[in-house]
Amino acid sequence: MTSVALAVTDGMLHFELGVAEEVFGPAPAAVTGPWYDVAVCGPHAVRVGRFHVEPDRGLDALAAADTVIVPGWADVDADPPGDLVEAVRAAHDAGARVVSLCTGAFVLAAAGLLDGRRATTHWAHTDVLAARYPRVEVDPGVLYVDGGTVLTSAGKAASLDLCLHLVRLDHGSAVANTVARNLVVPPHRSGGQAQFVTRPVPDHDAHPLTALIPWVVERLDQPLTVEDLARRAGMSSRHLTRHFRAATGTTPLQWLLAQRIRHAQELLEKTDDGIDGIAAATGMGTATTLRRHFNRVVGVPPDTYRRTFRTRTGPAPRPVPAPG
Repeated sequence: MTSVALAVTDGMLHFELGVAEEVFGPAPAAVTGPWYDVAVCGPHAVRVGRFHVEPDRGLDALAAADTVIVPGWADVDADPPGDLVEAVRAAHDAGARVVSLCTGAFVLAAAGLLDGRRATTHWAHTDVLAARYPRVEVDPGVLYVDGGTVLTSAGKAASLDLCLHLVRLDHGSAVANTVARNLVVPPHRSGGQAQFVTRPVPDHDAHPLTALIPWVVERLDQPLTVEDLARRAGMSSRHLTRHFRAATGTTPLQWLLAQRIRHAQELLEKTDDGIDGIAAATGMGTATTLRRHFNRVVGVPPDTYRRTFRTRTGPAPRPVPAPG
């Protein structure tokens, strides 16, 4: 069982704390096997947003956790409490995976954990983070950044994306999808996806991609092209690309490759199919093509990915990042 410590103190944001508790709390009924042991850790009874929270343990307990999660920090113009900063630094030094949600990145930056690293936070505060901590490589245009032992997310809903990403790393895509279904949210938005899009997406039933995307997902074994997708959607390829960029932050082909890789991950986790069979089932054509794309996108070969999730040991491979 993986221990997860939620670090709280006065001035934290309740939404991000609630997201972490919802994702890592009691295991969904459909999930069997080890789950997370979650504890709220703080110096005393604290005020989180408009709520009072009574921690289970003190901040010193962070150092014993496998994963430490720092929710959003409300007052980005003020320095976070020294005891929280020290406890987060000590946890990292002890080998914990340290995660910030939204403006919790300011706590990690104050602890020096983001120095020389790429990181993100809520888009409205990325300039402040970059100015205050010039040694941090702040990326304002992504949902989250996975730096291995240190991970940061953008604001609000992106916190949920990062938490689901952690479940995917720890338990695989199938379990993460189960958690997402229970939360009634999309199972995966890649970390490199833009924090926001400039054009609003129309109502679900009226959106031009509403019928197209399920149609594509059911045909990942076929050699689909942008022209095929455009023809199915009844629009030009250029018009289709505009809709995809507005809705997903990426191009049709990049999105299609991400779906193929994600399907390959699920088949590697849940079946004994050979690489040739998975290549055919995901529309990759050959094992060589699948291995090339899978290794580039996920960071490990398909065989290594399968062994990792079959044995539940070894370093977790990266999830599918933003295409491109």
